[in-house]
Amino acid sequence: MSTLKNGLKAGLLTTWTLGKVIFPITLIVTILQFTPVLPFIIDLVAPLMGLFGLGGDAAIPLVLGNALNLYAGIAGILSLELTVKEVFILAVMLSFSHNIFIETSVALKVGVKLWVVLLVRFGLATISGIVINLVWKGGGEVAQYGFAPKAAAVPESWLEIFLFGFEKAAFGILQLAMIVIPLMLAIQILKDKKYLQRFSDMLGPLTRLLGIQKNASLTLASGLIFGLAMGAGVMIQAVKEDGVSKKDATLAFIFLVSCHAVVEDTLIFIPLGIPVWPLLIIRIVTALGLTIFVSYYWRRAEQNRKEVLST
Repeated sequence: MSTLKNGLKAGLLTTWTLGKVIFPITLIVTILQFTPVLPFIIDLVAPLMGLFGLGGDAAIPLVLGNALNLYAGIAGILSLELTVKEVFILAVMLSFSHNIFIETSVALKVGVKLWVVLLVRFGLATISGIVINLVWKGGGEVAQYGFAPKAAAVPESWLEIFLFGFEKAAFGILQLAMIVIPLMLAIQILKDKKYLQRFSDMLGPLTRLLGIQKNASLTLASGLIFGLAMGAGVMIQAVKEDGVSKKDATLAFIFLVSCHAVVEDTLIFIPLGIPVWPLLIIRIVTALGLTIFVSYYWRRAEQNRKEVLST
């Protein structure tokens, strides 16, 4: 009985904590889509698109994807006629940098510094876009999308726009609750049954490779499977209850920023007519390489600091 009570309590608390962030951000950004603000931002970003071999209109999915989520970014892609190469570049960039407001707030709640999150996310998106544009010479054919976006009625008055944004934000909270509450209940059961200890042991090789303690394995697993936003409840609870250090939390998030929700975030790009296996491989290799690199130099810095203090 206490297991269900504790799990339900954790689920409701997590939903409330994240809902306070998700609801207003979703409402505000949705309303901004019907104002001159979002078009202004798109026009501001458009001149930079040439760096990635993209036209100015490619700023639309990038802005929508970062302001809202991957689905909004994909909707933006579907509204444009792009080549396979252009769609692939956008897909890789958006896989590293999307839903920036909400997922950044999750990182802050577990103690990761703002500049680290923004530098890694925007840095990886920028570098990957430039490198793919320079390296890949193919993909010049027009992308054939597997589905077309459904036409939706455009709100005409400010009241309709507000209600549309309110409905979208409320649905986002409901969707979050439907995932987080059962997830937290399941996690509580696994904890009480001691299954999580076994799971931590299974992820031991990965955590050692990344240079972090195995008590951060639950944070890694939830982010890999559910993503930063939906897996936030487990990650926040794990950091608080399992004694995950700020260093390990930061390294785990550097890994997850590059590679999270690997199943969902990969599969949703299939209808865009691009090769998804290279997309998945790029994310995994980048996550491993970047995290191992940062972990190595972090350890070196700590050792040098200890040597200085001991002399």
